[in-house]
Parts: sequence; structure tokens; C-alpha cells
Amino acid sequence: MRTYRLICCIALAAASPSLAKAQGTANDLETDLGARLSISADKKIAKGLHLTLDGEARLSDNFSNPGNYRAGLGISYKLNKTFKFGAGYVFIEKKNSSGVWKPRHRFYVDGKATIRSGDWRFSLKERMQLTHRNVNNPFQTTPNSLSLKSRFKVAYKGLSTVTPYGYLELRNVFNDPACSATWSTTSLAYGDYSFLGYGDAYLNRVRGCLGAEWKAGKRHTFDFFILTDYCYDKNIDTNHEGTTLKSLTYDRALKSGLGIGYQFSF
Repeated sequence: MRTYRLICCIALAAASPSLAKAQGTANDLETDLGARLSISADKKIAKGLHLTLDGEARLSDNFSNPGNYRAGLGISYKLNKTFKFGAGYVFIEKKNSSGVWKPRHRFYVDGKATIRSGDWRFSLKERMQLTHRNVNNPFQTTPNSLSLKSRFKVAYKGLSTVTPYGYLELRNVFNDPACSATWSTTSLAYGDYSFLGYGDAYLNRVRGCLGAEWKAGKRHTFDFFILTDYCYDKNIDTNHEGTTLKSLTYDRALKSGLGIGYQFSF
């Protein structure tokens, strides 16, 4: 557990430099505990080629809010023992802070490289994803968010049916709304505001995870894990005409979660 908390502290330190350079104010660090439950089916189409169908439900607000459901379809191809590539689509139904359900559509491509050393497996996975959502104010939120997730994972294969693992994952956003404004200490308001397009890029999430996969048979695999996310999100509040900046804040949160997954392979 101490090692796990150390990973989280390193993750927090990695994200903090962007806060120091940012214009605006940072909100207090929030904490939350949640859970994830997922199920998937993996179909082998040909040698190295697999089709995957999965679904997931998430709880947040200390297990009290079932505010996130996902369903996805993906395809992957294992070129050799080292390289694997994939692409897919995920439908996301998420409840916002006002309790309104908002759909999102996510498309992704990824690549994974694995190095073997005895019973150890070291892998690096890069996933580029585009998430589309309907927005009420495009000066506050990007309709098509582009991000890159980079995951470094270590797994131990020396046990017969159980594979312990751990990973560290970074998520960078590339096209958040950017703006220019001047804060007045006299009027306590922003002036000289101008919208600069979708060009703000920064590290907005660092994730640490420890888990174990249990292969209960040829077709059945269970995954048990615990994770912690340090999230750092920019929150812009403007009028609908995009002429006045009301506030610019940075939300910071430390979100921990327990997860169970099941996969059926055939």
C-alpha cells in the first residue's frame, strides 16, 4: 500500500508544474471513492486478429452515484510477440453535475509494444482518442476532445493462474479551449477577454493501478484491481456569445476506485 501511495504522490508532482504556469485559480483538492464493474467477450477471428465487445458501469461519490455507463466494440491485431495494434468505438452515457444524462461518442486507435524478460512482461501502450459530445457553450467546452493516453505496465507471469500487475498512465489533452484575459484587482473581474481557439494542451490525469488477473479456465478470466487518479481539469465560464470571461478555475481531484472485470474468450 505504501508503494501504491508513492506512485500517486509522484503522479501528483508530475502534474503540478502546469498549475504553476496557468492563469486562473485552483480549487481545493477533492477526494472521491468509486467502483467499476465490467464484462467483455473476446472473439478470435483469425490468427492474431480479435474482436472485443464490452460494457462497464461506474460508481462515484463514495459509491452513491451510478453516473457512468459504457459500451464498446473494438478490433485488435497482434503482429508478433512484440507489437499489437487496435481500434474501436465506445458509447458513453454520463451524468453531469446537474443530474442530466449526456451521451458521448469515442473513437480510438492504439499501439502496444511488449518486452519479455523471463516471467516478467514490460509494455508501453499509446492510445489516441477522439471524444465527441454536444456542448451548450463551445467557448467553454471542446465539442471534439483529442487526447493521448500513455500506459507503462509491468506484469508477472510466474504463477500458474494468477498474473499480478501494476501500471502508471498519463493522459494529455491537446485541444482544450484557450483564451486570453486580464484580471483586475479593482473590479475583481476579467477584462480584455479573447477566445484563442482550441489549442490548449496539458497533462490532465495521472493514474496509478495495482491488480491481478485470474484465469479461471480456458475461456474465463477475472480482473481485480485498485486505482487512483489525480485529475487536473480547466474550467472556463463565459457568456454564450464568447465575449466575457466570468471565471477561470482549475479543478483538482484525487479519485480512488475498486474494480472487478470478467472476460469470456472464444
